[in-house]
Amino acid sequence: MTRDDHLQALLGEIGACRICRDAPHSTPLPHEPRPVVRVSSTARLLVASQAPGIRVHASGLPFDDRSGDRLREWMGVDRETFYDTSRIAFAPMGFCFPGYDSAGADLPPRRECRDAWHDRLFAMLPQVETVLTVGGHAQDYHLARFGLSTKRLPMTEVVRGWRNYAQTSPRVIPLPHPSWRNTGWLKKNPWFEAELLPVLRREVAKLTG
Repeated sequence: MTRDDHLQALLGEIGACRICRDAPHSTPLPHEPRPVVRVSSTARLLVASQAPGIRVHASGLPFDDRSGDRLREWMGVDRETFYDTSRIAFAPMGFCFPGYDSAGADLPPRRECRDAWHDRLFAMLPQVETVLTVGGHAQDYHLARFGLSTKRLPMTEVVRGWRNYAQTSPRVIPLPHPSWRNTGWLKKNPWFEAELLPVLRREVAKLTG
């Protein structure tokens, strides 16, 4: 079997996963799982995010919501390029929509995905040159995976220190979550749009052609 064959077989296993419902670490997932992960053996850019929201759970497309509109704007790509899996891969820390907490906010990514799948999945993507870590959960995992940090750091501190990861291989570009709830954060941190977004757009353009 080729590497692509092995990757497709693993994606089939992930698509059939029901661990968080049938053998969860804690409370079972309250709805039918729908893992959302889109990767290929050719994509050189990986978007590593938190977990799907309810609209993504319904459509099966990563960032198929207002957050995706903002992320595409940050990256400087159109919708066609964004969803071209041969160029851009998507692997959130939680593959399924985790449900809501008592306040109506999305719960954190389920840990079952990370424990069962992530190490195996990312080992099959050696061609990835740059990882966009979107949000704190993705930053914690990937910075530790690449030996860049051994402790959890505040999201703002990680994003502000983006230059620390510019020469790593794969390169890591940390981003806040593009949720519209973070509009206040963007206003308080104008350096993000002024300094980091131009670098992000150049990197995305280079890797997506």
